[in-house]
Amino acid sequence: MRLKAIALAVSLALTPAVHAAPLDLTTATIADLNAAFEKKTLTAEQLTKAYLARIDAYDKKGPEINSVITLNPKALQEAKALDAERAAGKVRGPLHGIPVLLKDNIDTFDLPTTGGSQLLEGSIPPDDAFITKKLRDAGAIILAKVNLSEWAGSGGSTGGAPPEIAKKGFIPGGFSSAGGQTRNPHKLDASPSGSSGGTGAAIAAAFGQVGLGSDTGGSIRGPSSHNGIAGLKPTRGLMSRDGIIPLGLSYDTAGPMARSVYDVAASLGVMTGVDPADSATAPSAGKFHQDYTRFLQKGALKGKRIGVNRDYLGQDAEVDRIFEESVAKLKSLGAVIVDPIVIPAALREGRGLIYNTVVRAEFKADLTEYLKTTKDGYPKSFLDVVRLSNDPATKYRSPGKAFGLDWVNKPGNTLDLNDPIYLTIKNQMLPMVKTFFDEQFETHKLDALIYPTMPRPAMPIHPENGVSWPESPTAFANFTGYPDLIVPAGFTKYGLPVSISFFGQAWSEPVLLALGYEFEQSMQALRLPMATPKIASDTLAK
Repeated sequence: MRLKAIALAVSLALTPAVHAAPLDLTTATIADLNAAFEKKTLTAEQLTKAYLARIDAYDKKGPEINSVITLNPKALQEAKALDAERAAGKVRGPLHGIPVLLKDNIDTFDLPTTGGSQLLEGSIPPDDAFITKKLRDAGAIILAKVNLSEWAGSGGSTGGAPPEIAKKGFIPGGFSSAGGQTRNPHKLDASPSGSSGGTGAAIAAAFGQVGLGSDTGGSIRGPSSHNGIAGLKPTRGLMSRDGIIPLGLSYDTAGPMARSVYDVAASLGVMTGVDPADSATAPSAGKFHQDYTRFLQKGALKGKRIGVNRDYLGQDAEVDRIFEESVAKLKSLGAVIVDPIVIPAALREGRGLIYNTVVRAEFKADLTEYLKTTKDGYPKSFLDVVRLSNDPATKYRSPGKAFGLDWVNKPGNTLDLNDPIYLTIKNQMLPMVKTFFDEQFETHKLDALIYPTMPRPAMPIHPENGVSWPESPTAFANFTGYPDLIVPAGFTKYGLPVSISFFGQAWSEPVLLALGYEFEQSMQALRLPMATPKIASDTLAK
């Protein structure tokens, strides 16, 4: 009997090791990957090969997600070099050997940066963007540059124009003349949203561990929501905008997107820091962190005051249902719910004017400054872009964008930077918007404000009425410069993702990430898209 007992004890002791769950590429966090690196059961080369295998299987083949514009031909070479560093005892940090995807408006010294425009195909920037260099210094592997809505969507957009004009300039989310149409891996005829649609679709389909998007009015948050992943539009100035093709510098910021809040936090810390080339980063001194994962604590929601904004509900019954379930979940986790927080009708109705007036004026000037850095043979100004996109000899592959660029360039449709209307909006109206939200946070003692990121799930790529962007409050985070964290909350009965946003005051990323992390862990709403299922190489290590 004693021998049998010993044998049973030995068997039970061995069982976890023998039957331990293998590491799954599609669900593993950066922490999981680093644990496997440390145990020497995984290398950066193996990890990179696994991601390349999924890209090969699903991006241009099979469901043809079509998210990648340019693959890094040296990715495996870089992975091997990083493995050699690790073997020699040098580990740069949590992103050492981690494959990352960049939206193709973020400069890379060794890969083209197109902004989604065929006019910049093959254009190699003079150097890395500040955040690209930070990623490389941290040991990240730039695996690919991914598609976007051309010129970040609103650049040359007819949004807000009369219906007959808007229809002629309609561009589906995630479409560009350089990259074509990216598809939503959860539903192939549904929009991946824009402008960071390529990043959103690629991360959802597990083509990379982390992706970078840029956001001027919702361009990280829409794609994160419609593709069912986490994402962060950070405080303006927390991440440098140097080396990113601009849309409207008053609103622009880059931000991380990933399949988990943990990975958003882990990647954010390596990209923060004051950049002399971007004055907007100066206020972040003393406020940024290099490790945001330390704020991800269990019980973070207990006692936190969460405001609820319902102004944009009523556009889709399934989104409304999931939002109400999310509010109930937050309450069950100990949050104090302050319901409702109402945005004045005048502010909601003026959102489009505030956004479009500033972006159109700044895009015209800021794009020209960026294009001056390109090599000979590429456009050197906004006017060059308008002219070349509308020149029949160019054979421009996006007639809608060509029309939009020409329309915004016509007298009266775009203001100059010295125009009193533009200056009034920037210098008077934007501070008033910020004051309104500050008052809500202070009066109600809020830690965060939540709302459904996209009040409708992903619509068809080619909707019948030509509208693909639901009425949403995302732009208010850009008007104020405040952070907004997107967390998956569930799926509609039609299989489309829904998320909620945690909106906070400046530099409140530690709080938002903590709240979002606990909500995420409780909801467990991540789902691998049906169009991009697991393949054999997704099993990485024991």
